[in-house]
Amino acid sequence: MTAEAEVLGELRRLRARLPQLTGALAASVDGLVLAHDTVDGAAESVAALTAAALGVGRRLTDSTGQGAFREMLVRGEGGYVATYAAGGSAVLTLLAEPRTNVGRLHLEARRSSARIGDLVDGALDRRDTP
Repeated sequence: MTAEAEVLGELRRLRARLPQLTGALAASVDGLVLAHDTVDGAAESVAALTAAALGVGRRLTDSTGQGAFREMLVRGEGGYVATYAAGGSAVLTLLAEPRTNVGRLHLEARRSSARIGDLVDGALDRRDTP
């Protein structure tokens, strides 16, 4: 099984645990889609926007002395967009309905982002090993 297939499986399991999710996306830190489980065709633009937001989040946490970026939550009228660091090379972005339990969202997403980070970083390590 490839890392992409394993990441997609993790996204699908996460959506099964959190039925209020309307989309899930794993992307590289530079905005390339790694895997997504969404109903619309906006994965590439969401990945690019996630990379931009990640850059702002990293600068904000760094300049305020809060340490390394971990997560970001944005609430709009139609629901939430949550982004989580996933290892050193990837991010997890989730779209959720407004009625989502944010504590549960964080709990499940933190676990999934750690798994995704392990999968992506492990795949990159294997690729770089001669």
